[in-house]
Amino acid sequence: MDDITRIAEAAEETDGAAPLDEGTWLALRNHPDQVRSWDRDAAFSLVIGDELSLVVHPDSRGRGVGGELLDEVLASTEGPLSAWSHGDHPAAAALASSRGFDRVRELWVMRRPSSRPLPHLDVRPEITVRGYHPTDADEVIRVNAAAFAHHPEQGAMDATNLAERMAEPWFDPAGLLLAVEGDRLLGFHWTKQHSPELGEVYVVGIDPTAQGRGLGKLLTLAGLHHLVGLGVEEILLYVESNNAPAIAVYSGLGFTHADADTHVMYRQA
Repeated sequence: MDDITRIAEAAEETDGAAPLDEGTWLALRNHPDQVRSWDRDAAFSLVIGDELSLVVHPDSRGRGVGGELLDEVLASTEGPLSAWSHGDHPAAAALASSRGFDRVRELWVMRRPSSRPLPHLDVRPEITVRGYHPTDADEVIRVNAAAFAHHPEQGAMDATNLAERMAEPWFDPAGLLLAVEGDRLLGFHWTKQHSPELGEVYVVGIDPTAQGRGLGKLLTLAGLHHLVGLGVEEILLYVESNNAPAIAVYSGLGFTHADADTHVMYRQA
């Protein structure tokens, strides 16, 4: 674990993007038995389910270390694998292509400065927007499963995974905003504060039966007001590059996307 952290931190400092996502770190900390690993002094590779992570220390790049390690993983793994390139790294693209991986998915990072004024938050009389309470757990899981039924990562959240996320140092129940009508949860916006300077639109989920009521924009705006109130200087979010409706909402709220802020998934053909 120490070597993984050391190499991952060096890669992030050089590349400007963390090479491992939150799900991978949660698995390493809470379910190490589910992680297959291959490591060398200057590199490591992890396989969780069918998802591959491979990271080479910046000082050892350009020497074929990544290719040798990937060949070792592929030789001992059955079935097709997928892998993320966080930051759309050219070397990752070349390595993926050389081993028969196709580019299948793009995830955008969009950002907005807190210095840009936010629209006024108008909450309708019939809807209450409030922070999370432990008694809300089952409803959050229900709405999340319905909202992300076709999402390969977020939709799988269960009670155990919810508890693991809430055990992370960044969790603040006041930052998990719920839109409630009577005793029914319509949707939620889970915000995250990474540091005093940086906040995130972590997850926005709307019950499909409540769609078409403008709740996505309402909850997103409520979360932005919450994060700005904490004093962060910038807010980011992740969105599928082909999710035009969501991108339109976020663009209307002042978020922009730069080409360097693109994460790419590759999958074996």
